[in-house]
Amino acid sequence: MRRSALVTAVLPLALLFAAPLAAQETLRPTLSVSGEGTAFATPDVATITLGVTAQSETAADAMAQTSEIGARILERLTAMGVAARDVQTSDLSLNPIWSNRPVDNQQPKITGFEASNRVTIRVQQLDTLGDVLGAVLEDGANRLGGLSFGLKDPAPLLDEARRDAVADAMARAKVYAEAAGVTLGPVVSISEGGTSTPRPEMMMSLRASDMAVPVAEGETGITASVNMVFSIGE
Repeated sequence: MRRSALVTAVLPLALLFAAPLAAQETLRPTLSVSGEGTAFATPDVATITLGVTAQSETAADAMAQTSEIGARILERLTAMGVAARDVQTSDLSLNPIWSNRPVDNQQPKITGFEASNRVTIRVQQLDTLGDVLGAVLEDGANRLGGLSFGLKDPAPLLDEARRDAVADAMARAKVYAEAAGVTLGPVVSISEGGTSTPRPEMMMSLRASDMAVPVAEGETGITASVNMVFSIGE
């Protein structure tokens, strides 16, 4: 009976001393840093967003004009070798045009209608981009919503950016550890902070002589960030 009571008394003491040891192991000092890396490459695909807008006294005529111009643009793109899967029509709209000022204290009246639609074109042969832009403008496109460049396969560039982000985080950790006079231990955890694709620099201008649009695509880049935690040695 006495031996059994002794064992029962020793067990809580052992647990009592083990708890602080576990807490010390859990609260071991660490160093948290973040890193960022950006990789650049020459783009190999471009996306154009353009629009067609027409106004008329009747809704039917405004829509007919827009449809005629849109059909002409689609026909031209097909003739230039742009695949049907790379062309998408969207945002077809028809809105009334109101008089700016009321007459004889009357409410504004509808004076006409404006029809518009938007076409998104993916150009996979960048050497034809200027010709495509010039052709659609010549065929009646009167709104250019945007031009962006990208990559058909961004995965290798993204991997390069991630490697640069890890190298950046490790370099920062070494600097902090050295400045603090501590020894940098192994990596405890790594988590991705996110990725982004900055818009590339580009130049656009119109040549009135033949409506061709010279474009410089520049470079496109992908940025990746990472969060890393290192243990600190004694």
